[in-house]
Amino acid sequence: MRGKEPWTMVSLIVRFRFASEDRNEISEMLKQLADASRREEGCVTFIPHHLVDDPDVVLIYEQYRDEKAMAAHRNTEHFKKYVAGGLYQKMRERTLENLQALV
Repeated sequence: MRGKEPWTMVSLIVRFRFASEDRNEISEMLKQLADASRREEGCVTFIPHHLVDDPDVVLIYEQYRDEKAMAAHRNTEHFKKYVAGGLYQKMRERTLENLQALV
């Protein structure tokens, strides 16, 4: 990469499992979180999904410009409200997968 910065994009997948009775509340939180997150300057992609075969599992695919942008995301009011104060309180399980682009 002559004359360009090295690839610094941060990509991750977060999986949550929730109780079936929380599905509507979780969906609303995710809509609000996605809308606010996509407006962040350093957010490239933020897409929450329900698994087709297991709708109690949510998968969020996220990309940020760099580590600084991801750290900024985690310090936003919407992260504190919908993730720390919402999703984390309702989740039954959580896994995080950090990805590294091949190209």
